[in-house]
Amino acid sequence: MKLVGSNDLQARSAYQPTIHHQGDRWIAYIGHHGGTDAVPDPANPLTGNAEPNGTSIVDVTDPAHPKYLRHIPGQEGKYEGGGGQMVRVCDGKTLPKGDPNAVYMLRTFGGEAHEIWNVADPSNPVLITRLGGLRDTHKSWWECDTGIAFLVSGASDWRTRRMTQVYDLSDPAHPVKIRDFGCRARSRAQPARCRPNCMGRSRPAPKATGSISVTGTDKGGMLQIVDRDKLLNGPKEPTPDNLRYPEVSRLMMSAFNGAHTTFPMLKMPIAEFAKDKGRQDPRHRDDHR
Repeated sequence: MKLVGSNDLQARSAYQPTIHHQGDRWIAYIGHHGGTDAVPDPANPLTGNAEPNGTSIVDVTDPAHPKYLRHIPGQEGKYEGGGGQMVRVCDGKTLPKGDPNAVYMLRTFGGEAHEIWNVADPSNPVLITRLGGLRDTHKSWWECDTGIAFLVSGASDWRTRRMTQVYDLSDPAHPVKIRDFGCRARSRAQPARCRPNCMGRSRPAPKATGSISVTGTDKGGMLQIVDRDKLLNGPKEPTPDNLRYPEVSRLMMSAFNGAHTTFPMLKMPIAEFAKDKGRQDPRHRDDHR
């Protein structure tokens, strides 16, 4: 491995990049944390203004000579308290109800909102939708073929800082909320509880850090796998029974380590399963939750 090219991203702290093929170009969309104590709002040479960190858009078609196209400012704030940390991209022609001429970018706006922009012209993005009134938004997942999005958010009627809001974004201009979801009832309408860990102590309910299709993780060390159909079509009220209903399994890990982005690797051969009675070879399985 060797370095081919680089771009200083206007001295903004990069967090999550997504590279998307648009026409005959490859465009990189880069999420940023908030600014630093030393430089809360770096200067944007394209505008001549100091701007809060947000989203950088870079043409990387020629990897040796990446070209910075546009910066979209994010929420004012420093480190985890500002910026626009995550970004996902879907073509309008792929989304079931999208504008076929559009390219949609989903991003967080600091910790307070999710936004969808049309970046068909990556040098001139246009805001389409804003889902605001939130707190502590984080890394989300968007299925381009179905339009279903799993948005890590903090809602005012939930005690935990982060949970998952499931939306139908098949038409990005008209988002439809499906439900709120978490590992357990953390709605303020439900009794506050703690769950015991393996050491016999108690710890507060988990804070979601990322959902990928139908798996999710939290900083307290839990990985959860849910049945997608039950999640989308099951009862929506966030009662303890309803929140347990879609769950297929969970893995409790050390709360000292937590968990972050967990990416399922489907159809991978697992040696321990090779001789299990009644199990299909995972390399040939097409059904998965």
